[in-house]
Amino acid sequence: MRIFVAGASGVLGSHLVPLLVAAGHSVAGMTRTPSKADSLRAVGAEPVVCDVFDADALTEAVVSFRPDTVLHELTDLPDDRQLLPQAAEANSRIRREGTRNLLDAARAASAGRFLAQSVAWTLPGDGGAAVADLESAVLAAGGVVLRYGQFYGDGTFYPHTPPAPPRVHVADAARRTVAALHAPSGVITIVDETDPT
Repeated sequence: MRIFVAGASGVLGSHLVPLLVAAGHSVAGMTRTPSKADSLRAVGAEPVVCDVFDADALTEAVVSFRPDTVLHELTDLPDDRQLLPQAAEANSRIRREGTRNLLDAARAASAGRFLAQSVAWTLPGDGGAAVADLESAVLAAGGVVLRYGQFYGDGTFYPHTPPAPPRVHVADAARRTVAALHAPSGVITIVDETDPT
């Protein structure tokens, strides 16, 4: 399968892309940071340096790769979780405008499948509204919404001690994302099996 991964150099993407390559998929890994292209190439992905908010360049990149599947794993989060409140507006923009641009690019490329990262907990205010907008757009397009618990493990806000539920180890989240590639349109919740549901 040809898979275009938006957010390939992020916390989840850096675990996910090597798994996809190891499973025999041809992967284009999108990052907005040019310095991360070499690390994507090193794990066997074709690096694509592009900003999701540049709709024309994004569409050109996705169409050029001719993916069967587009995986939306983009977020706009700070390295320090204490700064999350200040990042809320940027992350909401990713969920709205970024999702819309990726869906449009996937349609232009005739990609048959679209999966997108969401969250397994309720966000207050506009953050929650942006999550609802993302999920509505993805489901209306026949895609799959992946509701992840809070990530923990290397590279996350919780490298040593897991947060309160809902949560999921980032490596497990990546494995379960690969397993969801062929899921029918709908919502999949990806949390630790020990979490209360």
